[in-house]
Amino acid sequence: MTRSPAGREPARLVAQPFRAANAPAGLKACATAVGAHARPDQAVTSRVRTTRGPLSRDPADAMARIAIAGLFLGLAWRIGGNFLETGRPTGLLLLTSELLVVVLTVTRRYTPLVDRRAWVRIVAAMSIVGPLLLRPASAGGLVAEALTATVSAAGLAVVIAGKLSLGRSFGLLPANRGIVCTGVYRIIRHPIYVGYLVTHLAFLAAHPTMWNAAALLSADMALVLRARLEEHTLARDPAYAAYCHVVRWRLLPGLY
Repeated sequence: MTRSPAGREPARLVAQPFRAANAPAGLKACATAVGAHARPDQAVTSRVRTTRGPLSRDPADAMARIAIAGLFLGLAWRIGGNFLETGRPTGLLLLTSELLVVVLTVTRRYTPLVDRRAWVRIVAAMSIVGPLLLRPASAGGLVAEALTATVSAAGLAVVIAGKLSLGRSFGLLPANRGIVCTGVYRIIRHPIYVGYLVTHLAFLAAHPTMWNAAALLSADMALVLRARLEEHTLARDPAYAAYCHVVRWRLLPGLY
């Protein structure tokens, strides 16, 4: 094993290169670039380790996890009660998507390289809390329930595919928990956020109230800004720059 200039064993990296065996030529080239840049002498990657930190390292982070879990329980109570009363499945699909958020938030990988600025925390909180404040509507939706359920299921499938690729690299604040470039991340840089937007749109169509519209509009605007903030943090890592060179689109291929 090659040692670092200081004579120490290199830090163990969480950045993961492409599985390039069956990848298209462009992705193979990106895999090579990522691998070339993921060296222990890089300032960024040397700070990102697989170490799993205790909650006590950041009491605010621990409180955030507890608060999110509590808000989710409230959402589950409201949507579960609505389903038992009306049998409408769209809310349950959104609830499943938000459950994945809670699980990955609680179990996410620790990293010291996190953007902890106050306004960044506010943006992240808005994007997470908004959907947890949704309320099922008693009246019918704007379109047939079968259509909103189908659209929501499609969004949920994107979320699940993205989170299977991302694993414990998920987080609330912008951070470098490893460069993931497999699965749906070969197509767009933020597939999970795309899935959120789709499920949110479907839920709003099924439960169209001013409260839900305000909650989702503020949350989704924060979500798009959060994606930009994450890229700003990850841009310090040359491996991510190599990834962005191949995967150009953030959310919508051909548009953004």
